[in-house]
Amino acid sequence: MFIYYEDRIPEGCPAIVVSNHRSVIDPIVLTAGVGRTLRFASHHYMGQVPLLRDLVTSFGAFPFDEPQHRPQQFFKQATQLLKQREMVAIFPEGATPMLQQTQPNVVGTFQRGFAHLALRSGVRDLAVLPVAIATLEEQIFPAAIPLRLLHLFDPTEPLFDQPGGHPVIIYRKINIFIGRPYWITPRLHHQYQGRQARKAVEDLTHYCHQEIANLLL
Repeated sequence: MFIYYEDRIPEGCPAIVVSNHRSVIDPIVLTAGVGRTLRFASHHYMGQVPLLRDLVTSFGAFPFDEPQHRPQQFFKQATQLLKQREMVAIFPEGATPMLQQTQPNVVGTFQRGFAHLALRSGVRDLAVLPVAIATLEEQIFPAAIPLRLLHLFDPTEPLFDQPGGHPVIIYRKINIFIGRPYWITPRLHHQYQGRQARKAVEDLTHYCHQEIANLLL
């Protein structure tokens, strides 16, 4: 693993780390690349499978709750961690790119939950840090985990309600590119609370997506 632009990692302040996502080992890779303990928002099913739950929680993950409680639980837990000046890591592409075996240099559509969290939390000295995981060599095990098995643990996830399997990608050689942090200022908090809230969310989401996409080129 080769790490670039480490000097961009904020020191001594809370941060939301945003990254592209293709492999189940991305949390381990991202933690090693940033060099700080990260608290991960992970998929609901990871908190339902006994051995997997123990593994992900040992790495600082907090699995999503049931869909009806998910937004409130996510914002509450993540905000509390940020107020404790920890780093919270989020994969805005969700689980979709892991099931579709996307190309290493392709970034999917970002969900905007991380941007709402950053602008709503009210945490001082908060940075949003985009990080790109760029594969140089990898090994793919297609359909390694039956989707029907995952559906048993999380029947609320429509991606699991189909035939086939969940591929597993193991990185052999990768580059970790640290992007330029996006600082959440009082002006942005004020903008989010007013009529320009949508623009503030769109600007932050676009910035992180574009930063990661450019680093993967």
